[in-house]
Amino acid sequence: MKAVQIKNYSKNINTTLNDIPKPQISDSEVLIQVKAAAVNPVELLILTGSVKLIQDYPMPLTLGNECSGIVEQTGSKVREFQKGDRVYTRLPINKIGAFAEYVAVDQKEIAKMPKGYDFATAAAIPLTGLTAYQAITEELEATPGQTLLIPGGSGSFGQMAVPIAKALGLRVVVTGNARAKEQFLATGVDRYLDYKTENYWEILSDVDHVIDTLGPDEFEHELAVLKKGGRLVSLRTGPNKAFAQRKQFSGLKKLLFSLAGSKYDKAAKKQGKEYRFVFVRSDGAQLRKITEIVEQQQVKPAVDPHIFSLDQVKDALQLVAKGPLNGKVIIQL
Repeated sequence: MKAVQIKNYSKNINTTLNDIPKPQISDSEVLIQVKAAAVNPVELLILTGSVKLIQDYPMPLTLGNECSGIVEQTGSKVREFQKGDRVYTRLPINKIGAFAEYVAVDQKEIAKMPKGYDFATAAAIPLTGLTAYQAITEELEATPGQTLLIPGGSGSFGQMAVPIAKALGLRVVVTGNARAKEQFLATGVDRYLDYKTENYWEILSDVDHVIDTLGPDEFEHELAVLKKGGRLVSLRTGPNKAFAQRKQFSGLKKLLFSLAGSKYDKAAKKQGKEYRFVFVRSDGAQLRKITEIVEQQQVKPAVDPHIFSLDQVKDALQLVAKGPLNGKVIIQL
């Protein structure tokens, strides 16, 4: 089968399209014929080696973290899926490989696609949907009625996070560009602030929770609007001691992450607040819950009009790296 691989970590995008054997499945796995795979910033972090402390990979490595497709074959212990099912998944972080014609994945990590959705739209859902779901339910432990702020939430993350947060009973405030305002108000966001004309840190206070999508430069502003006892979870700023403990990393990794995150932990603690970091994992049961929300609210994440094939993955990665993007970048097979 054809697969897009790297042979070592590199600062440059050095991918090759190789012929490799079709994966063999275990008793609990399904073989998926990949129909569409989404290209995410995490691909760039993986190929440059930026996340090797969290997950180091043997080489050569087939890239790709999320996909949709058709079940081709099932292991003897697989009960919930059968040949021909349309499924989608965020692949386990230690067993990625969506940029290929086939992928083998444990039945616990997949879900049936939302009814009536095409493969490209479905492939854009799992990673962002699970990131939002895990950030809200596990890291923030948010409860109905609480307020959630998402600075820079007008992109593909916000398109999934807002409907999930609303379905979980939260009051949601988003900051973003002016052109996305009407679209987000239509999805039920409670307040939308245009970042060019309104500084959220001058307007908001006593917010229960913040999901950071922008990174370290925004940390002080995000922390400032949180109430005492509030939590800030970041997708970008970086891991800390609590993250290393939850992932049960070794002593050395725990020490390194403790040092890396100590600045943010100390700043938060000083104000009686808490800093968290999320790195999304695969979870089929959670993906089924997300599927229900997606179907009920007809959530359709934007897909960039540039659709790529497997032999154009390098171009797709360049587009994700440099932009401009108008939705998730998709590889179609």
